[in-house]
Amino acid sequence: MKRYISMILLSTIVFTGCATWSGVKEDSSTAWEATKEGTSKAYKNTKEAIHDATAD
Repeated sequence: MKRYISMILLSTIVFTGCATWSGVKEDSSTAWEATKEGTSKAYKNTKEAIHDATAD
């Protein structure tokens, strides 16, 4: 009986961990895409501001 309960608990923990890991990977990917997009916009705006400031 203890063996069955232990197996059920262990499998529950493993499957829950897998679901959590998938969520972490997805969240990380979304955050990385947002970071790249924000950085690209900031770079473009800074480049334009420098060009405008130095143009005669």
